[in-house]
Amino acid sequence: MAIVLNVLESTVEIAATGEDPDFELVDEIMRYMTVYPDAVHHPKEDIIYAELKQQRPELADGLDDVPEDHAEIAILGKTLREEVEAIVAGAAVRREHFIRDALMYVGRLRRHMNWEEEDLFTRIATMIGEDPHAVDVGDLLRIKDPVFELEVEAGFRRLIDSLKPA
Repeated sequence: MAIVLNVLESTVEIAATGEDPDFELVDEIMRYMTVYPDAVHHPKEDIIYAELKQQRPELADGLDDVPEDHAEIAILGKTLREEVEAIVAGAAVRREHFIRDALMYVGRLRRHMNWEEEDLFTRIATMIGEDPHAVDVGDLLRIKDPVFELEVEAGFRRLIDSLKPA
């Protein structure tokens, strides 16, 4: 997700200079972000957080806000996706709105990801380190990422091409 956010950020930088970024790429990015992280990845995390709270309440302090965090990120992503779809369809959308909404989405998601890296994953590693079978992730693993874990879905070709070194 960090790599995809970097690509999204670079399109925002292009838009901020007054040039038109590849909005079809941005549309693909936002379809990916709302189809996978918002709809699949974050619900997977919510299940793991619930297990952590149930099995190791002493490690779960401060996790009550996580589902709301995920919901807020999903709303920001949906808003940006709808805006970009409108742009691709030819609707007039103020550049400033696109830039503002994209930066708000990227910033919010990056803060969440940093918190996970710095805090949450340490808690989960502690729980799993003490009991590797503490969380049954069997059902979670069957849902694959449509860009990074499967043969790339046709709808994400532009995105995967943008991730390849020039």
